[in-house]
Amino acid sequence: MKTIHLTAIAAFGLAAGATTAFAVGNARISESAGRICISSNGLPEHSTGQFPNRSNPNAIRPQRVSVCVLANPKKGYTAREVNRGAIGIALNGVMIRPEAADCYDPKSPRGFSRSCRNGWHLEPMGPGNKFGLDRNNAHVDNRGLYHYHGMPSGLLASTGKSLIGYAADGFEIRYGGNMKTGWSLKKGKRPSGFSSPKGTYDGSFVEDYEYTGGGLDRCNGGMRDGKYVYFVTDSFPYYPRCLYGTQGKAFR
Repeated sequence: MKTIHLTAIAAFGLAAGATTAFAVGNARISESAGRICISSNGLPEHSTGQFPNRSNPNAIRPQRVSVCVLANPKKGYTAREVNRGAIGIALNGVMIRPEAADCYDPKSPRGFSRSCRNGWHLEPMGPGNKFGLDRNNAHVDNRGLYHYHGMPSGLLASTGKSLIGYAADGFEIRYGGNMKTGWSLKKGKRPSGFSSPKGTYDGSFVEDYEYTGGGLDRCNGGMRDGKYVYFVTDSFPYYPRCLYGTQGKAFR
């Protein structure tokens, strides 16, 4: 069995107007019996933004994170969409959740809700930083779970390596930077009607994009050094949003 311990001091915001506090972020990575397991308290090894903030009312709280993935995953022929929940976990024990739980809802006073019957999912990395993401493209959910929606520059700086973490099916997630993703922003205006948000396709919603090919595959994956891996990129979809392998139970 191979075990690696990662421990660092992480700075995180408490409440509006509060001073920055410090907590110990830790991650334990072990490999045994064909599985790679990561456990942590959910806190990163880098500083975070201020939480709560104007766009996010939640405060960071330590968590009990414990997930395992296959050490030697097998790539299937069909991709399975993962619309909610974690798509993977970073080496520092922070969960990776590229999509949001909120959707366009014209009946809601806020204009969005957890009801996704209209099929327009809000994109956390969209314009205007409506989700209150910090410099590491992360924020906090109502449980206090700090999680990534885009590339965590603090993690990349601390490790100096392209390996960011593991997807829920066990394939590596590597930093791909400005690699061509195969996804493109649609042109023109969204369909008219009460159930559709008004305006042009500007990246505010996941459905503002379409897969056109010519780069990485639909799940933001490709070959690296003879192995299939997923990539985190600087443009949409940022992380894989579908999986070609068997998803670990802890991610469901």
